[in-house]
Amino acid sequence: MNQLSTSSNLPRVSRRALLKLLGVGTIGSLLGYSRLTKPQPSIYQQDSLTLPYHLQKPKSVVVIGAGLAGLACAYELSQRGFEVTLLEKSPNLGGKIASWEIKVGDEIFKMEHGFHGFFPQYYNLNSLVQELEITDHFKSLDFYSVVFREGNYQPENFYPSHSAFPWNIIDLGFWSPNRLRWGINLVNLSHWKVFQAITGFQIPKSFDRLDHLSVEEWVQKGFPQGLYDLYFLPFAKSTLNSPDILSAGELLQFFHFYFFGNPEGLAFNGTKDDMGTSLVEPIATAIKNTGNQIITEATVSQINSDQNVITSLTYQQGNTQSNVPFLVDKNDLLSNEKVNYYGSGDRVFISDSNSQTAMSLTCTHQGCTVSQQEDGTFLCPCHGALYDGQGKVLKGPAKQNLPRYRMQKKESTFVELIALSPTTLAGTKPIEADYYVIATDVPGIKQLWNRIQGEINLTTTQQVNQLAIADPFAVARFWFDRDFEWKYSDFASLSGYKLTDSITLYHHIQEQFIEWAKRTGGSVVELHAYCYKESQFPTQEALLTTFEQELYEIVPELAKANCLHRELVNQKNFSGYPPNSYQERPETATEINNLFFAGDWVKMPFPCGLMERAVSSGLLAANAILQKEGLQRRKLLSVIPQGLLKI
Repeated sequence: MNQLSTSSNLPRVSRRALLKLLGVGTIGSLLGYSRLTKPQPSIYQQDSLTLPYHLQKPKSVVVIGAGLAGLACAYELSQRGFEVTLLEKSPNLGGKIASWEIKVGDEIFKMEHGFHGFFPQYYNLNSLVQELEITDHFKSLDFYSVVFREGNYQPENFYPSHSAFPWNIIDLGFWSPNRLRWGINLVNLSHWKVFQAITGFQIPKSFDRLDHLSVEEWVQKGFPQGLYDLYFLPFAKSTLNSPDILSAGELLQFFHFYFFGNPEGLAFNGTKDDMGTSLVEPIATAIKNTGNQIITEATVSQINSDQNVITSLTYQQGNTQSNVPFLVDKNDLLSNEKVNYYGSGDRVFISDSNSQTAMSLTCTHQGCTVSQQEDGTFLCPCHGALYDGQGKVLKGPAKQNLPRYRMQKKESTFVELIALSPTTLAGTKPIEADYYVIATDVPGIKQLWNRIQGEINLTTTQQVNQLAIADPFAVARFWFDRDFEWKYSDFASLSGYKLTDSITLYHHIQEQFIEWAKRTGGSVVELHAYCYKESQFPTQEALLTTFEQELYEIVPELAKANCLHRELVNQKNFSGYPPNSYQERPETATEINNLFFAGDWVKMPFPCGLMERAVSSGLLAANAILQKEGLQRRKLLSVIPQGLLKI
């Protein structure tokens, strides 16, 4: 199906027909919803009894993974008196909202994995922000634009709203410049079925009905083309999953959380500084202030299990060149008869077909993936570092050689690697705790599960093994020596481009870039590809080239500007939600009595998405531990749990 259709052939829908379709032609059909009274958040998991709040006897917890899920879990337990140890493999906390320093000319900036919006219905994340008294770390972006590449559709703008369904749809129908291009056919039964499905979301019934279909397959069964082009395609990709491999049930949950069950509107906040400074550091500081420990560059080497409980684990602290083996999938898109490639994104390894060693292609300067040149050298597409065929630095800015690894196990679809020259800064350290929480991303939980020694529950193992990873994402940020006119929102979704899905004007949002732009007259622009196909962009050089071409089409004025610097972030670690995955998705509690899961890959009992899903999963894991200790659980909130037109 084409992303954009020829809208001149779409049937027109009048305002009266729109109201008839929505089933709200009379006041009585509003079922108690008022134009003036906004529905309140729904409460999930509130204890009816008043239970103790703080722990009265010593109990310890190890949380593995310091992304939003792990940070939220560790924060809540640290405030309740638990002895918490938070382990993070990276040198930076925050996972997908981590920040790190980069150098642009003679100046230092903070780089991130891409812009993240903080929506008003992120009730559980926002409650942490309020508790930490950091609400002033955020600023409103006022409105939100969706801009289409081709001329079939006019740009859409979304503003803060206090109208719940069905008023929010009526408002959209009245104010959308594309309302006559939605493609709704009132005599088409499939269109009525689509409307009932998207406005009648229920857990788990909607998954029972539609989880077996991809979004693309569902749309082909009879979906108004204009609605798909205008709203469902751009927002579906913002789940970080491509419509051809995203479950239709997951898309319904996403739309219910962000629109049909959400009375808050689609405008949102951004951070005034980088997300590490604005959000991650305050949470980490709160954890440390209660006497708890956060350990970075911690690689878990073994987890010990006995009689259905985790008894201990060991970890090594240092940089990524530890002596802990790890698995990497073969990359068939890049491999050939002479050379094998493993991994993707910014974690790629190369090996001669007959060799028992491999070399990392992650540039030691700032993490881009180097590519092999015709003369056998390896060149970084981001900042020009050059290495010889053995990975030795020939030209900066990189200062360290590319790491090399021994193949401990080599199969047709994957390889197990271990560092040839480990540079671990400290020896193996054991930890024993009463409870354990795994709050990593999907690649992380799969690696950890292979390091469990002793009894392993078969059901949980199967659930972990079937977890999927989405297509890779890429972010390119550019510094230019001039500014430009822009009439849309400072963060805007883009539709119809081969690679680019959104644009962010950082010199309008974050203080570090606002100040730089005032001094220099320049601009800082970021393009984001949410879920591109590796077959179309197999290398980072191809990504950067396409990003630049599309940026100059989106903002023609920049074609005449000087590009002062560029940064690329390219990873493959977002959670996948493919068809037929909901039923077997792991829940917070596992079959192992003292082990809990947190992360956006966990099956959630209430609607949520993206950062709110990660935070809520971490708080659910904390609540499960609190309940075992007889403590008051934290009150968790969500949007209206099910659609008004449920059946």
